[in-house]
Amino acid sequence: MRRFASIIAAACLLLVTAPCFSEIIFTANMNNASEFPATVPTLVGGAPRPASFGTATFVLNDAMTAMTMTASVSNIDFTGNQTADTNDNLTIAHIHASPTASLTTTAGVVWGFIGTPFNDNNPQDVVVTPFVSGVGGTVTAKWDAPEGNNTTLTAQLNNILTGHAYINFHTTQFGGGEIRGFLTAVPEPSSLAALGFGAVALLARRRAKR
Repeated sequence: MRRFASIIAAACLLLVTAPCFSEIIFTANMNNASEFPATVPTLVGGAPRPASFGTATFVLNDAMTAMTMTASVSNIDFTGNQTADTNDNLTIAHIHASPTASLTTTAGVVWGFIGTPFNDNNPQDVVVTPFVSGVGGTVTAKWDAPEGNNTTLTAQLNNILTGHAYINFHTTQFGGGEIRGFLTAVPEPSSLAALGFGAVALLARRRAKR
């Protein structure tokens, strides 16, 4: 109990005295095994196709009013013409989140940036760039404060900060998602690790009220 009280006290002190929480960085490693259930990509005829995978980096600004994203995905067809098969065609991509999201559960869409629902629209920031050679592409986007799929960034901060949000790329073969990866905070600044996610969530809620 005393330890918890000291954590909260430290968090409150940071709120008053330190802009040391400049920005919070998250990473996500996307793969087939992280889907629930896990996916095994195949061609239309049933033969194996290369495993799909990707990485993403997210930066939540100091005010916690916007989160930028850069993602790179391999072995998912971004144009419909990168391979002759159709199973690997990219259809939609989103951020999913809920308080119960885990490796063995799924969650609803809270922000869509490719396909439907499309929520990167206030303003529209998404840029999709297929690979010049090979199969896949990159995506940059920004989740702004007014955006969300019947929600907002502010409403989802606690889920994001506590590891209950994931990025999901869907394909023709796997309409429920072919690869996904949970947003994981990079332990910088060092005070993030010292405070723990509970205190960071408290910071998020108080900053949101501000």
